[in-house]
Amino acid sequence: MSTFLKYRELQLLAAIVALIGLISIRVPGFAAPASLGNVYNDTSILIILALGQMCVILSKCIDLSMAANLALCGMVSAMLNAAYPGIPVPVLLLTVIVLGGLLGSVNGLLVWKLNMPPIVVTLGTMTIFRGSIFLLSDGKWINAHQMSEAYKAFPRDVILGLPALSWFSIAAIVLMFVLVGRAALGRNFFAVGGNANAAVYAGIDPGRTRFIAFILSGALSGIAGYLWVSRYAVAYVDIALGFELDVVAACVIGGVSIAGGIGSVPGAVLGALFLGVIKNALPVIHVSPFWQLAISGSVIIIAVAFNARAERKKGRVILRRAEAAA
Repeated sequence: MSTFLKYRELQLLAAIVALIGLISIRVPGFAAPASLGNVYNDTSILIILALGQMCVILSKCIDLSMAANLALCGMVSAMLNAAYPGIPVPVLLLTVIVLGGLLGSVNGLLVWKLNMPPIVVTLGTMTIFRGSIFLLSDGKWINAHQMSEAYKAFPRDVILGLPALSWFSIAAIVLMFVLVGRAALGRNFFAVGGNANAAVYAGIDPGRTRFIAFILSGALSGIAGYLWVSRYAVAYVDIALGFELDVVAACVIGGVSIAGGIGSVPGAVLGALFLGVIKNALPVIHVSPFWQLAISGSVIIIAVAFNARAERKKGRVILRRAEAAA
């Protein structure tokens, strides 16, 4: 029991299982493997973005331009495919990864070199990216009939029983588990987010570390851009409008502290899955769309309050130990 109370990930996993169980009482087929596979597939893009956002938040920043980055990269990939249908999908993927990383680096440079607040920077670039989509497309949509069959089919291609979209999220999880959980880069994220001044004395450059976090966030947004547009077979200016809030919510629900320095890959993934289960379940049990927004917002507020309480509790424990030692 003490282990269960200690680890946020175990509590969140139990909450997801309980939620699925409750929904299954109303809709018995919801807990079927095929249904749960569809829920995971529907949540894959959110998982990819949450992992990128996690890196940024760990370093005590925030990226509100992720959805706009996704939209711009998705539009660019659709326009390239419409103009040159023969371009192989791997080339398009490489293009959006590079473009997304470059867009992320703009955020990183402004935060690093000009010492601007990340929330201000990313709010500004979010607007710029959305405006760039309008300028590139002249406000026009790119529809399914303008896209090649290979472009549209790739995320749906089934490999070992799972769609390629799901495999992309699994690959992102593995990559981030290595980078954040096992590599020096991940330790740098935690160090900078926990105490940037102390990180400097340890030989870590906070600005450079945050710059790398924004590049990772941007590159993952670029991949998500292609996956989003190709899956839904449509590209327009307002793709994923407001989706950045879901991404931040997934991180917060997963125990990633907005104050920086606290979080984990499993937590971010489970936070995204928790939101994914809710968003897939509420329409199935015929909950009004207005109540769906209210319920999602309530979950976010509860998660933030829970995180704040947990962090205060840790602070009190440290003080008690210090007093005991004195």
